[in-house]
Amino acid sequence: MENKILGLHHITAIAGDAKRNFDFYSKILGLRFIKKTVNFDDPGTYHFYFGDEVGSAGTILTFFPWGAGIQQGRKGSGMATEIGYSVPKGSLDFWQKRFEQYNVIYNKPAEKFGEKYLTFLDPDGLKLELIESKTDDNRKAWETDEVKADVATKGFHNITLTLNNIKPTAAILTDIFGYKLIDQDVNRYRYATDAVENAAIVDLVELPEEKRGLNANGTVHHVAFRVQNDEILMKFREKIEEYGLQITPQIDRQYFHSLYFREPGGVLFEIATDNPGFTVDESLEELGQNLKLPAQYESQRAAIEEHLVKIN
Repeated sequence: MENKILGLHHITAIAGDAKRNFDFYSKILGLRFIKKTVNFDDPGTYHFYFGDEVGSAGTILTFFPWGAGIQQGRKGSGMATEIGYSVPKGSLDFWQKRFEQYNVIYNKPAEKFGEKYLTFLDPDGLKLELIESKTDDNRKAWETDEVKADVATKGFHNITLTLNNIKPTAAILTDIFGYKLIDQDVNRYRYATDAVENAAIVDLVELPEEKRGLNANGTVHHVAFRVQNDEILMKFREKIEEYGLQITPQIDRQYFHSLYFREPGGVLFEIATDNPGFTVDESLEELGQNLKLPAQYESQRAAIEEHLVKIN
């Protein structure tokens, strides 16, 4: 596992209503709600984490639910525009029926790169895909009463970035992150790392005339890539600085340590560590049940709890 990017760590998006977001991902999609905390920069709003049982890197989808009535975002260039989840072969029928039952907007299954997939929108308009991966995905799915392991999501399959010109972004993926171009279909270029088996794919879609996206409700805020530890994290910081890009100092995000930089195409990238993980402040059984606050906000707990809407 030497000094490598180990695929995706997490993906963070913006949502509106917190309760609606919680219900959709934990109940309809059947993800495990692994952490209920607040936005480090705005403790009056939540930060939600969904994933597998333990919150493994490559399964973590996080949200800033900023509240009903926030500005609607617009997909466009310089953005991550589709989040792909891996699901077991033969499960798309189950998901189609489920989406009909819960009035989820979806498209009929289609195929790309030899993989069958189903596109759908969450209640805020975020675009996701369920993909029957052609490579084996042996990750252990989180089960609920309604979504069993034979149909449940396994974690991320890929992320799609939409760009006016893919070359500068592709160079970051190949020259710094160690990804390789493995396939192409018209204007979609598929890059992957061989450092991990899953959550290893980044698709770049080139649309020269596409307008810049608007980062607000229903859009991806940033894409986080995974490294094993702090030492490797800081080596990547040096590499990115040498490349001539601005990058933040290391930031402690309670459950991982992070660096942020904007890649040349405009997408906000994060590099995040495996350590210390989500059980640093809650037991495995308790994950997601308690409101966890960063230390600097603990003294304001009563006021914060009163302000936040009840979700579970």
